[in-house]
Amino acid sequence: MTPNTPQSGISSASGRDLLAVVSQTGPTVTFFDAVTHQRLDVVEVPSNPHELCFDPDRRLLYCASTYVSGYYGAHEGRARQVSVIDVATRTVVDVLDTAPDHAPHGLALDRARCRLYVSVEATADAPGGVLVFDTRTRQRIGRIPVMADGPHWFAVTPDGRRGYATNKEAPFVSVVDLERDAFAGRIPVAGSEGLAVSRDGAHVYVAAPKGDFGAPPAVQPGIRVVDTAAAEVVRIIPTEGIVFPVHTTATGALLAGELRMAPGKGGVLGAQTDGVLTVFAPGTLEPVGQVPVGRFPLSATSSPDGTRAYVSAVLSSTVTVVDLVDLRVLATLDIDRKGEAGAHGLVYIPAAAPVETAA
Repeated sequence: MTPNTPQSGISSASGRDLLAVVSQTGPTVTFFDAVTHQRLDVVEVPSNPHELCFDPDRRLLYCASTYVSGYYGAHEGRARQVSVIDVATRTVVDVLDTAPDHAPHGLALDRARCRLYVSVEATADAPGGVLVFDTRTRQRIGRIPVMADGPHWFAVTPDGRRGYATNKEAPFVSVVDLERDAFAGRIPVAGSEGLAVSRDGAHVYVAAPKGDFGAPPAVQPGIRVVDTAAAEVVRIIPTEGIVFPVHTTATGALLAGELRMAPGKGGVLGAQTDGVLTVFAPGTLEPVGQVPVGRFPLSATSSPDGTRAYVSAVLSSTVTVVDLVDLRVLATLDIDRKGEAGAHGLVYIPAAAPVETAA
């Protein structure tokens, strides 16, 4: 791939915190000033990008391109690229090929061990799994099976010892031992979407059940709280609507993006109206409020101090910026698209630390 040329020439070295947002049918990654919300650059990437992951040590952004076009279960072929974007120059500097594996989606980083984890769907020869790349060399160094056809999101505990994959329609969350690079077990759930790990690693929060749009959910939608020591669900936090993104902030708050259905059949993703961001209190996980967001919230992140949330909505192709102190909308960012699917994965990128110079 030919590296892209940034449009504005503005570098993150200027001290800006950035927000990077995928457009699934852009296919692009758009960079914003995370504080002023000024649009800075748009970088083209291979078709149908989904998720993002930022490596702060190398100032690189990883972007998984999952399908040729379409969605999980309704696509025109599986892709196999993970783009590597230099944040300072905002150019694509490399593209990782996941072959013979395909449909890379979930991304997670272990900074201490210099590892990038990439979830991939099953092939004719192997179950779905998690690929392991060395972030120093960008070389593939392993593959861990998760024993499900469609692993989607993937998260790692803070100590890097355990990983968890949500598997869409499969009736379990996969657990992998990242010290032995081996499958470690199944935690029963009624299908699953997004997930997040608590800051202390004691719990994993799993959005369940899988989002289906032709009929009401078969079980109570909400968040399953998994005790990582016991490897079992110990609590269900109910929600009104199906949850896709789940995120934990620096303060310990739990964020959940809930879908809201509109009357009628709609398209592949159903008839969607504006969703909501539900905020749960640190510690108790009791609901403290809701804020409106766009149609079909799909990814969520927050600022390093936990005061702002950013929620992408794939059908309205927007990012809603939320004040988590006052629970109000601060801004709505429009993300360019060429088809139905728009804003998808997003990450907050803190400004690079100043370089010290000799006196």
